[in-house]
Amino acid sequence: MNYKMLLGLALGLGMMGATAAQAQDAKAGESFFKRACAACHTVEAGKNRVGPSLAGVVGRKAGSVDGFAYSPALKGSGLEWNDENLDKYIADPKGTVPGNKMAYAGAKNEADRKNLIAYLNSVK
Repeated sequence: MNYKMLLGLALGLGMMGATAAQAQDAKAGESFFKRACAACHTVEAGKNRVGPSLAGVVGRKAGSVDGFAYSPALKGSGLEWNDENLDKYIADPKGTVPGNKMAYAGAKNEADRKNLIAYLNSVK
C-alpha cells in the first residue's frame, strides 16, 4: 500500500471519528439539558414551562415563542439564536441580556455549553 492510499484511509477514518464525536456531543448535550435546563424548558414544540420551549431555538429570533411572556429586555434584545449567541447567553444570561428574567446563573464549562448547543441544533 502506498502512502497516498494510507493517507486517504487515515483521512476517511478521521472523518468517521469526527461524525461519531459530533453525535456523542449532542448526546452529552441532551444529558446536560436534562440536568440543567429541563426543570424550566422543554424541547417539545408549543409546550412552554417556566421558560419557553427550546424546540427549533437555533435560528429563531429571541423573545418570539408565541404564548410565552418574555421580559422586555429579552424581547427587545434583537438577538437571533445562533451558536455564538447561544454560547454567550448560556454562559452568562444576565451579562448577555441585562434585565432578562431567566434565573439560571450560567454554565461556565465550555464543553457543557458546546454539547448543549449541539443538542439544541438537533431538536426542531
